[in-house]
Amino acid sequence: MRESRESQEAGRRRAFTIAVASGKGGTGKTTISTNLARVCAERCATQYADCEVEAPNGHLFLQPEIRESITVCRPVPVIDELACAHCGECGDFCRNHALAVLADRVLVFPELCRGCGGCMQVCVAGAVRERDRPIGAIELGQADRVSFTQGRLAVGETASVRLVRGLRRRQEPCEAAILDAAPGTICPVVATIRDTDLVLLVTEPRPFGLHDLNLAVEMVRQFGLPTGVVINRAGIGDERVERYCQPEGLPVWVRIPEERRVAEAYSRGELACEAVPGFRGRIEQLASRLLCEVGA
Repeated sequence: MRESRESQEAGRRRAFTIAVASGKGGTGKTTISTNLARVCAERCATQYADCEVEAPNGHLFLQPEIRESITVCRPVPVIDELACAHCGECGDFCRNHALAVLADRVLVFPELCRGCGGCMQVCVAGAVRERDRPIGAIELGQADRVSFTQGRLAVGETASVRLVRGLRRRQEPCEAAILDAAPGTICPVVATIRDTDLVLLVTEPRPFGLHDLNLAVEMVRQFGLPTGVVINRAGIGDERVERYCQPEGLPVWVRIPEERRVAEAYSRGELACEAVPGFRGRIEQLASRLLCEVGA
């Protein structure tokens, strides 16, 4: 009876999605997101999704048991040369230059294709059909209490946005979903932060950190999403990040001091919240603040 009441109560709680992003690489984004997932999982049902599909590394720290792998494909054109009139309409239509129409044949470059299907629509001879081309995989597993998902883009493929969207669609019903975005302000990051409840921007107090934080803030503001900042390695730089955040209305949710033991734990593939007691306190402070922000 008690378990039934707890299940009903969990169902009434509002699920929320947090995207952890950064304007540049090397700020500690994955360190923050993996440790945050572990701490949140002690309070509520939590899913961690590694959306850095070109180089996922969250699994190195959460060490999940992968239970399922789903191949993700995209459609690419196949040309029926017997039916093709070599009119050039398909090549002219394709902005990605995935088709090159010669006098006697059509060259297809599947790595450049975005799978829009436009070449099929403009071909009056009906000489274009599509086949599925694998571009990567979505892996599902469990890391202790954390429900784990990650995307792996195949070597040589460029359709990272399609894989991130597929990963977002695999988001399981839970109380907290933490999305580990790729660094920067590129298209896969946009696909990650879209339709989230809030964005957590991880930065460091140095000139490059401030420059790229500004770019990330401008990107997030295009979506009107609530945004907060984590200053990682606090104390190694200056106060310019702090001075930037205040007039911009950006709350600094936590400041994590520079500490060698955190880097040592990272190098061993350990979660700092388990290896460094002081670090855990900072992450617990961040988790409490985030739960408060989303009303959970």
